[in-house]
This record gives sequence, structure tokens and C-alpha cells, in this order.
Amino acid sequence: MGLRLRLLLEPRYGASYDEILALAKATEESGFDAFFRSDHFLGIEATDTTLRPTDSWTTLGGLARDTSRVQLGTLMTASTFRQPAQLAVAVATADAMSGGRVELGIGAGWFQREHQAFGIPFPGTGERFDRLEEQLAIITGLWDTPPGKTFSFDGRHYQLDECANFPVFASRPHPPIIIGGGGPRRTPTLAARFADEFNTGMPTRVPELFANLRRICQEVGRDPATIRLSTCLPTCVGATKEEAEQNREALGSAGARLLGLGVTGTPTEVAAGVRKLEDDGADTVYFHFFATDPGQVRLLGEVLPAFA
Repeated sequence: MGLRLRLLLEPRYGASYDEILALAKATEESGFDAFFRSDHFLGIEATDTTLRPTDSWTTLGGLARDTSRVQLGTLMTASTFRQPAQLAVAVATADAMSGGRVELGIGAGWFQREHQAFGIPFPGTGERFDRLEEQLAIITGLWDTPPGKTFSFDGRHYQLDECANFPVFASRPHPPIIIGGGGPRRTPTLAARFADEFNTGMPTRVPELFANLRRICQEVGRDPATIRLSTCLPTCVGATKEEAEQNREALGSAGARLLGLGVTGTPTEVAAGVRKLEDDGADTVYFHFFATDPGQVRLLGEVLPAFA
């Protein structure tokens, strides 16, 4: 599998749909494989009152019609935000609207203050993962049930009674599922069972986490070669090192903190960071991007020829 380079947007101060669309179009025009976005209603700092939130799947539905080539998705949809059957329909709807270009990244949710601020229940870690496991079984069950059949589910947290109304999607066999995290057991086990791609947002732990995922795949009887391995690289780019530092400073202290695990520099320096992750086993790299400047996306596109 060849290396895929993608853009993951988490704008430092939020972004309107028009701003998100401009970034998605710049991503597409620059030759990136995909444009993804986070699924958050609060910013990098919970106390930030300037962030303007947007709903991830609403905006992805718009991008499905307003772009033509790039894959679209979330890293990661918070499973706590939505009911699983409703999410299965929403993702399939956006996939059909895009002509089969949507992917579902999903996780157990982690940002407690965000849930409190918006009145969303936030169970303990164990229950969140129990719920995520049931959600994945429901989403894939609804997507995989043959026409003319019904799907029922009797779990501890969710129950479906002979659902016979299934969403229509363009992807075959269904939209790819991405599961990610840094835990040693439950996340990689769910990925081995349900995912087309395993993602870690911890670029410094890539070899360790990928090796653990491969081991668990073998334990559950899955060929590790059938799951893609991806990571995120926090990125701030500039035409010169000085310009990149200025762009980093514009993101404030929170943005600078997140960039501590990534690369701030020229396209050549960013390419070196990608090469290290590729050598560590990643076949997909998401540039974790915090700005809303399409010019920086186009400049980041200068990295692509090195991996053509």
C-alpha cells in the first residue's frame, strides 16, 4: 500500500463553513488524498471563548457536494455525541452525496469538559468503550444486512428491534472505518475486529503502537496486512523557517504546545518528518493543521512530490 498524505483540520479558533470549504478546496487542488476534520465543539483550550464550533457531519455533507475528488471524514467522531443507528444513516447519507468518498473515524470520546459544556453525558472510561463496541456492531450490522432482511440488536446500552430500513451508500462494501487511540488493549482490539484503518495521534509512539496492533490482529485471527496504519503529524509550515515560526506564534500557546510533537518548518523539513513516520511503519499520515489559511495548505502541498 502506497503512502497517503492527508489533511486533518482542527482550527485553533474554529472556522465557518466557508472557511472550511476554502481549506478543503485547497487540499483537493494541491493533490492531497483526503480532507478530514475533528469532531469537537470546544477548542484546544476549554476556557477559550473565541472558538466558533461547527458540527462535523453537517459540514461533511456540504463538502460532499462542494468538492469532487478528496476523501472526506472525521478523526475522530465522538461516539458519545450520537446514537449509533442515527450515525450509520448520517455517514451513509454523506457518502452517497459524495459519490463514495466518505470515511468514518470513530472513538470513545475523551474531552469531559466539552461534554459538560454542551450537556452531553460522559460515562466512565470502561462504559464508554463498552458503548463504542456496541455502536460498532450496530453500525456495521446495519451496513452489512442484505436487502430484504432485518437487523436486531440486544445490547446492554442499545437495542434495535427488527430494523428493515437501511441507508444507501455509494462505497462498497461500505464506508471505511477508522479506529484510533493510544490504549494498550481495548482500542487496538476494536480496530482489529472492525476497522479498515488504525490511527494513533501519538507520532512519537508509532512503532510501539503499530507493533501492539499487529500482535492483537494475530490474536483475533486477522491478517495484520489487511489494516492500514496511520498517524497524525502536527504541522505548521512556512516558505522559510522564520515564516513558519511566525505562523506558529499566531496560533498562541495552545497551538504551540500541540506542535511540540510535530514539525514547524519549511516543506522540506515537513517532508523529513513524514519520512521518519513512513520508516516507522505508517502508510498514511494526517497533517494535523490548526490554521485557516488556504495559502499554508497550498505550501504544504509542496511536500507531495517527494512521495509521489
